[in-house]
Amino acid sequence: MIVLILAYLGGVLTILSPCILPVLPFVFARADRPFMRNGLPMLLGMALTFALVATLAAVGGGWAIRANQYGRLVALVVLAVLGLTLLSNHVAEWVSRPFVALGNKLTQRSDADGDSVFSAAGLGIATGLLWAPCAGPILGLLLTGAALNGASVQTTLLLLTYAAGAATSLALALVVGGRVFSAMKRSLGAGEWVRRVLGALVLCGVAAIALGLDTGLLTRVSLASTGGIEQKLINAVKTAPAPQPAHKAGDVLPVEGALPSLTGATAWLNTPPLTMQSLHGKVVLVDFWTYSCINCIRALPYVRAWADKYKDHGLIVLGVHAPEFAFEKDLGNVTKAVKDLGVTYPVALDNDYAIWKGFHNEYWPAHYFIDPKGQIRHHHFGEGEYAQSEDVIRQLLSEAGQTDLPGGYVNPDAKGAEAAGSGDDNRSSETYVGYARAQNFAGGQIAHDDSWHYHAPATLLPNQWTLDGEWNVHDENAQATRAGSRIVYRFRGRDLHLVLGPDSDGKPVRFRVRIDGKAPGNDHGMDIDTDGNGTVTSQRLYQLVRQANGTGERLFDIEFLDPGVHAYAFTFG
Repeated sequence: MIVLILAYLGGVLTILSPCILPVLPFVFARADRPFMRNGLPMLLGMALTFALVATLAAVGGGWAIRANQYGRLVALVVLAVLGLTLLSNHVAEWVSRPFVALGNKLTQRSDADGDSVFSAAGLGIATGLLWAPCAGPILGLLLTGAALNGASVQTTLLLLTYAAGAATSLALALVVGGRVFSAMKRSLGAGEWVRRVLGALVLCGVAAIALGLDTGLLTRVSLASTGGIEQKLINAVKTAPAPQPAHKAGDVLPVEGALPSLTGATAWLNTPPLTMQSLHGKVVLVDFWTYSCINCIRALPYVRAWADKYKDHGLIVLGVHAPEFAFEKDLGNVTKAVKDLGVTYPVALDNDYAIWKGFHNEYWPAHYFIDPKGQIRHHHFGEGEYAQSEDVIRQLLSEAGQTDLPGGYVNPDAKGAEAAGSGDDNRSSETYVGYARAQNFAGGQIAHDDSWHYHAPATLLPNQWTLDGEWNVHDENAQATRAGSRIVYRFRGRDLHLVLGPDSDGKPVRFRVRIDGKAPGNDHGMDIDTDGNGTVTSQRLYQLVRQANGTGERLFDIEFLDPGVHAYAFTFG
């Protein structure tokens, strides 16, 4: 219910967005007619069509995008004809002549009752095919859920609720507009003048959509209009884990549950399969992680250090590798990552998320602390609070009868991507390149699973990104199909990381990074040199920027000198 309310409010707010401007003339073209027979059927047709088209676009492949493009062309022609009928009585009479017998006229030059519900609904369908609302935080959340969960009644219901919100605000504007137009006609006798102005505006709307302004310029302008309000709404209802009070040495640790079964693991590394029985009597730290997750990578030095420090005192560290991307399910990739990252303790591959679901986990990284009786006594999500976590380990080991525990806290000398983040709360947020979770994209409409030539806009607002060149965008990554393809991102943060991988043939891909149009110099990350040159050799996280001074806003540009690279997600530190 909360998500439905959020979707509805997001739709209501679209009337404040410049993205709504191109369709307003189509709506107001019938503002002087009875609302129940004209405005309402049109808005219902618009809402239903948008929900259907958005569902197909979110869950379908390239065929859905192409079908929608053809539908948009038909709708543009229909609404262009509507504009011409408003401009000229002769055109109106010529167009309406074939529809008189059917009672489905496109213009107000009609028979006795002068209106047709079916005509209004038809124009609403055409408007729904053309309407491309800006993907702000709320619509982005809905489209992400649609892409991840597939076509379903729930998916369409949420999108329909969003469209209903937009229809509500448009209906209010339409009722007010209709009264204004009626007053103008009575006081000025300006019916024909109003009609022709509306016709011109309809043609302007058609031209704006045909030129891509609704998904280009107006989208970029709109980011500053309702995005802040929408994000506050999301934050107000977002379900977050209950705050965990900082643990102090000696505090009583409550029992939070029992260690779930480990039988769902798809493979094991560094150990034979472990069971609840084999772990009974041991203190266990369960670390949910995945090898391309920057937060997991930054927490890893502490987990490794705890494993080494307390391995002779009864602590078992168990890494549960739960993949975020498909390539992280590959046993060879994970085996290599475990070796490269220096992980020597047991690792369970949880490709089916069986262990993840057993813990009811939702986060990377997540640490669960298990006592010798197999009871979960503490948990911690994300980075940080390492001293408190070590206090929990020491307390559980003491409860288990361990004495002469080594003193002090671990203080690993983490370097590169493993170094702690900058702590800048204003740094850019994690950004996915695949269409399933893409947000703040500034290059127009993203084609799904189809090769497309993208053009980077001349300027980007903060936290916007874009593609340039030939790309084939899939649900969780974008593939550069030609050499010279680029990704540009105006970001804020000390560090910029990008998860990359070569094509299926494994051939290395060379790339070049520029920051503010220049070689990075001292601001280069560990995976490039000072000239910005690097090579994608495997599927992993690449550190491309580490600013030597501060976390200020910069323009990042990466050009791939060979085709075939797959780009997955940006993270920042």
